[in-house]
This record gives sequence, C-alpha cells and structure tokens, in this order.
Amino acid sequence: MDAKNDLKGAIKKLKHLTFTSKSEVSSFRKKMENEFNSFFLPNGVECSTRKYANIDCDILAPEIYASNRIMLYIHGGSFVGGSRTVYKNFCSSLAAKCFCRVVVPEYRLAPENLYPSPIEDIQEVFRALFTEEQIACSLNGENTIPEIIIAADGSAAPIACSFIFNLRERYRKCIKQIIFFSPWLNVSQESKLLTTRKMCDDVMSGDVLRKSSCIFAGETSPGSPFISPLLATDEQLKDFPPLFIQMGEKEILLEDAQNFTNRMTELGNKCTLDVWEKMIYMFQMADEFIHESHLALDKIGWVVTTNQSEHKKMEFQNKPKLEHSLNSEA
Repeated sequence: MDAKNDLKGAIKKLKHLTFTSKSEVSSFRKKMENEFNSFFLPNGVECSTRKYANIDCDILAPEIYASNRIMLYIHGGSFVGGSRTVYKNFCSSLAAKCFCRVVVPEYRLAPENLYPSPIEDIQEVFRALFTEEQIACSLNGENTIPEIIIAADGSAAPIACSFIFNLRERYRKCIKQIIFFSPWLNVSQESKLLTTRKMCDDVMSGDVLRKSSCIFAGETSPGSPFISPLLATDEQLKDFPPLFIQMGEKEILLEDAQNFTNRMTELGNKCTLDVWEKMIYMFQMADEFIHESHLALDKIGWVVTTNQSEHKKMEFQNKPKLEHSLNSEA
C-alpha cells in the first residue's frame, strides 16, 4: 500500500457505512449524512433533481457525456441507511469517469419499509428511465435502444440482482453493464460469514450482515435468492447482463464474490472480479485517504466507456442539452 495512504482515517470513515447490533437507525443515518455529505462536486459535475415514477432522484451530469448512455446507481447503507446526499460525491466521480449521467434514486429503506419495497422502487425508476431514454433516442434520430448501466454497492447488490431476476427480456437487453462494489451476496443463516464467531475485517463484520439482513428481510428468509443472490438458481442467473465486481483483497466478502463469479462464468455469463491488493471494504469511497480509490474509479470508467460495439459511434452532449431534454415532455 502506498505510504501516503491514511488507512486508519479511511477505516474510520467507511465504518459509517455499516449498521451493527449497537447501532440505532436514526443516529446511524445522521452520522452517514454528516460523514459523506459534500457541498462541492468534483470535476465540474452538476446535480439536478427530478421524480421518476414519483420517486425522488438526483441526476449527476458531467460536462461531457455520451448521449445514449446513463447509469442507474443503487446506493448501499446496510439496508437501513444511505441516501442521495450520502452518495452524491461518489456518484459524481463515477459520472465524470464514465462520461455519463448517473441517476441516484431515494428508494425506501428498512425498517420502515421491508423487502421487497426497495426492489419495487428500483423497478419503477428503471421503467420510467427506460421509457424516457427510449424517447430521447428516437427524437435524436437514433435507431437504437438506450444503453443503461446498473451499479450498486454493498447491501444494494442483492436489490439490484432481485430487480434483474424479475426483469423482462425487452428491458434486460438494454442493460449493457452491471457494476458491483463490495457486494453482499450471501446473508443466509448458512453463510459462514454469519455463523463463524467474530468473522470480520477492518470495516465489515458478520454482525453487520446479520443485523442488517434480518431487519430488511422481515418475515422473508434471508436465504431467499432475492436477498442472497449467491443462492440463486441457474435459471435466475441465465442470461445475466455482463457483470464487473470490484473489491478489496482484505474483505471477508471476497470468497462469496469469487464463488459468484465462478457460477456466472460456468453458466456462460460474462463476469469479471477485480480485486485490489491490500484494499478494504468500499475503499473507493475514501478517496481523500487512499490513492488507489482514484485508480479504481479510473478502471470503472475504462470498463464502461470501452463496453461499446466497435462499429458504433458514440455521440456526446454537453449540460445545456441535458437540461433541455430533462425539462422537455415528449
């Protein structure tokens, strides 16, 4: 690890993403807001707000972006926390690196809203977003379907997987890439992460996974494939869109990610596991402490921007055109 990195500072910050048995919901959410809130967005990214299917969303737009590419980011937060405010800075960096707009929904959280409420919200946002992007492609004279990237971190990974499992083929075809950061893939009672005594790394622990998933699942078993994607059937995983998983070498979640990657590739799906040496859970969100955070997002940008057909010419727009398109009704 680079000697300039402040690992202790990074760990202290990233622990605010984890809900433990000692946490209380309102204080947990408030601490996340205080720790990750940023008044200044990086690289000239601008933020606007709007509703998709009556759900509040932030739209983060860099100065230059591909007109037919957009990212739907599902934020983590141990199922009970996280918000557009918490993820605004991180998703702005993603927008700049990937040359695309990033939509961040304010979906419903546990314990006020249990499974499957967040999944229903993401489905509604996706459908509204898909329709708007399809109309925009048509108005621009493009005989193409919109290209949508789904990204999620931590506890949002099972929400993303559940949403995709239920997605009809006409919608699934337009998902060109899925990106997971440090995904939670198995929170079932049989998972060794939950059953092994004091299973933990510098940031994440079995206690966090157990407490958060039990609150979120309600009367549903945490072993359901819609909450623990590693336990999904072959049929559910069939024709899964291309998946790129990025995480740190020191994470207790790594073995589950390796097993999930193996299953995906055995089924003929495209899946890449990108492991960063000596890195910790969600190190990408501690860029002021860890130099590799910037390099990791550079790689995500490369994955997104090179995931286009070689013969296809990408068209770029600037923010004034974006604002015009958002304020226009088809």
